[in-house]
Amino acid sequence: MPDGNAGKKPLSMKHTVQSLAMLFSAMITLTACGEMATLPPSASFGAHPTLPEPNPTLLPTVNIAPAKGWPQNVKPLSAPGTVVTAFAKDLDHPRWLYVLPNGDVLVAETNAPPKPDDAKGIKGWVMGLVMKRAGATVPSANRITLLRDTDGDGVADLRSVLLQGLNSPFGMALAGNSLYVANSDAVLRFPYAAGDTRITAPGIKLVDLPAGPINHHWTKNLIVSPDESSLYVTVGSNSNVAERGMAVEAARAAIWKVDINSGAHRLYATGLRNPNGLAWDAHSGALWTVVNERDELGSDLVPDYLTSVRDGAFYGWPYSYYGQHVDVRVKPQRPDRVAQAIAPDYALGTHTAPLGLASSVGTTLPAVFANGMFIGQHGSWNRRPHSGYKVIFVPFENGKPSGAPIDVLTGFLSEDDTAYGRPVGVALDMQGALLVADDVGNVVWRVSARR
Repeated sequence: MPDGNAGKKPLSMKHTVQSLAMLFSAMITLTACGEMATLPPSASFGAHPTLPEPNPTLLPTVNIAPAKGWPQNVKPLSAPGTVVTAFAKDLDHPRWLYVLPNGDVLVAETNAPPKPDDAKGIKGWVMGLVMKRAGATVPSANRITLLRDTDGDGVADLRSVLLQGLNSPFGMALAGNSLYVANSDAVLRFPYAAGDTRITAPGIKLVDLPAGPINHHWTKNLIVSPDESSLYVTVGSNSNVAERGMAVEAARAAIWKVDINSGAHRLYATGLRNPNGLAWDAHSGALWTVVNERDELGSDLVPDYLTSVRDGAFYGWPYSYYGQHVDVRVKPQRPDRVAQAIAPDYALGTHTAPLGLASSVGTTLPAVFANGMFIGQHGSWNRRPHSGYKVIFVPFENGKPSGAPIDVLTGFLSEDDTAYGRPVGVALDMQGALLVADDVGNVVWRVSARR
């Protein structure tokens, strides 16, 4: 029988790539004409967000703000009574910040490690293109850079590579004479003395963290307990809603409690799809985190959130969201686990991608920011219109969120919906100003009180 393909030339790699790109463009066009948010943004903020019925679609909503970077003489817009300046420029994908007791600022210049199994299949391929368009696929610099403002003018004038050769580092914390760094696969301990600008000693592994060839949520953050006996470490899920099965989710979607001396650890809280920022509330002593919730239930679901973290608590993922709202996509269902799920304290909007978290205690910004939490919202890809792409402040009263969020830093999106920048980590410097890592603009911004 004659071969219908006889005489035809196989597609070249160039043509294959062009065809895939056309398919991706077509997908974006289709989703652009489809599902959109119907609720105002305010409906998905606060202690009692509106939770409409899920609106899953055949193709997920893909609405990316392409990474552009900041044009010359353009910068974010800061809240009334404040001014924003560049503390440091020309960094390499700065994601996370940590301020040392002497005022030196550490910035993790980092990106995702190789994750070969996370890119398999059509969905993995699409997500790879999404990340590339959003500026999230540049190679990881794998270093921690020290920034020092020697003359107190609000601009770093000394820059030194403190640590290099790391594996997608993210969280950093100092306890005694040891600096702890959360790589994507382990927590390492390094010796540190006040004033050090470079550490050459090899890191000592304290504890392995879940990683592997998927490592879907690779960012691992950590914070030291007030008595410096423990570390709390965030470990995100390996999927959206356990579509890869629960075996690959072992010890994930959780916050670990790790003994700072031995590395012995246990699950402190679970059911947190992708926790990132961690902060202590100085008034109540409670540990707080921000969490990225699940995707592909529509532009009005599910709100990301800020919550206090209770020892032994289960927050629902993957079986339910925002307490006991069942996600029917998860198989098999677990009504017993749903019955145990508790609702978070405060919704932060749908698909806003909150990452950075810092208590405002000690800030010198205007009085409205005296008691609460600063939050860096990295921005949406699974919502139309865009959400996030800003730094907000959530006021607290008596140890709990109270009232509507306040915009601190905006203007990260252009009028044509490209991203000048994307805020990630936030931290207060020794003068009480707010530092913000911007991983698209490659800048650390500084928000201070207007004089």
